[in-house]
Amino acid sequence: MVDGLGHGEEAAEAAGISGAILADSAGEPLVSMVQRCHEGLRRTRGVAMSLASFNAQDSTMTWMGVGNVEGLLLRNGAAAKRKKEYLISGSGVVGYQLPSLRHSVLSLDRGDMLVFATDGIQYDFNKDLNPANDPQTTVERILSRFAKESDDALVLAARFIGGNP
Repeated sequence: MVDGLGHGEEAAEAAGISGAILADSAGEPLVSMVQRCHEGLRRTRGVAMSLASFNAQDSTMTWMGVGNVEGLLLRNGAAAKRKKEYLISGSGVVGYQLPSLRHSVLSLDRGDMLVFATDGIQYDFNKDLNPANDPQTTVERILSRFAKESDDALVLAARFIGGNP
């Protein structure tokens, strides 16, 4: 999830450049991907960014963030000790001021859902989310109820379908 700082063409340019860099570096460790984006965005206004990588073989997700893009993992299993896990993003801007980069690795169960939201979504969007809903319904619900009128908004939801049933 990438959100160009500010509005307009310059924000769109920064987001587009980072998207191209991420596509070219797919499969690399997340820290390397963020560092490549940081170098490629130095002459732009920069972006806030959250990334996740799923590993179906060992049922894990690695994630990290820089700036004000929210990340949430909704646990679907009835036996899950925690129903929600939150991404801890480092303060900064990819392309301008990069914080110390840290990633987290979480074990996943079939049906867990990742949700990313930009700062155009109100911070309390995570209330009453149902991990049993399909990702499209989740995205539509968040956008219809929590999008700010004063900012652009983007929400992404993805369900983990690998791992143990």
